[in-house]
Amino acid sequence: MFIKDYISKDYPAFNTSASIEEANEVAKEFGYSHIFIKKKGFYLGALSQQFLEESAEGTLATLEHHFEKFALLDDGNILDSIKLFHTFNSNVVPIITKLEKYQGYLSCDDVFCEFAKYPLFSENGALLVVQINKRSYSMTDVCKIVESNNGKIYGCYISAFVEDDVQITLKISSENLSSIDETFERYGYNVVLKYYDDEKEELLKDRFGFFQKYMEF
Repeated sequence: MFIKDYISKDYPAFNTSASIEEANEVAKEFGYSHIFIKKKGFYLGALSQQFLEESAEGTLATLEHHFEKFALLDDGNILDSIKLFHTFNSNVVPIITKLEKYQGYLSCDDVFCEFAKYPLFSENGALLVVQINKRSYSMTDVCKIVESNNGKIYGCYISAFVEDDVQITLKISSENLSSIDETFERYGYNVVLKYYDDEKEELLKDRFGFFQKYMEF
């Protein structure tokens, strides 16, 4: 999960003397949303490929006032990249040292490939979203409820804050999902969403179907 283990170096960073046209062509060739600019090895900022496309001919130095200053430190972890990908609408993020020396980059695909290895994403299971007041929230209790019903947790995380409440998303594997629902509700949790077939609901649907057929006679 440490960024230093995922740094790539095949996508070149440009000096300010490079032409806008050259930088744009390289960005399009690699399929990346941004290019990175450095001077004497130190990171200066980024420019989007779309902005380069719309810029007049010249060198990158002429666009200095438009440089976007976003990057990740090489001693961080790849989870830090998610917010930057979203905030700057980027599929690539530059990696720098604490002294702002350019080291390489991390791509969105690299992050997705890493996450795909984790049971939270790779294992088949049910997704459950529960909600409770922040003051009553305890991840220990959440795990105990699932495990006390012979369920296994592949992953869980806080997915939202709703006024005074917190929402927790869980991916679980269990043969007794209805009991997990009931236990959460018994402990004051509101089951907001569930992505699996509820055995009780299916049973009620079947019985309602039989009742309708009976009424037709």
